[in-house]
Amino acid sequence: MSSKGKRKEEHDNASDGDSEGHAPPKKTSKTATTTNADSEDPDSIVVCEISKNRRVSVRNWQGRIVVDIREFYVKDGKQLPGKKGISLTMDQWNVLRNHVEEIDKAVTENS
Repeated sequence: MSSKGKRKEEHDNASDGDSEGHAPPKKTSKTATTTNADSEDPDSIVVCEISKNRRVSVRNWQGRIVVDIREFYVKDGKQLPGKKGISLTMDQWNVLRNHVEEIDKAVTENS
């Protein structure tokens, strides 16, 4: 078997989908609109939208309050949370918040 054929097989297996059974994030059309009720649990408060598909929210997850910074994607007309993101506990959020000035200084120095 040639290496070209072998490479094709590896590529085909890798593109069969996500191993966890989740659909990959899809591109959204500019006409797709959703409401907050369509995309999130009722305990979630969207604080701000960082960009078109990224938002910061505060929510209750497994009995803990977390600050969630996450990408969203649209599926069947509903905005759903993607895998890309981070949920910070209150301790982690406070550490980050206490270092904002240092982060700003480092960004300024490196830009």
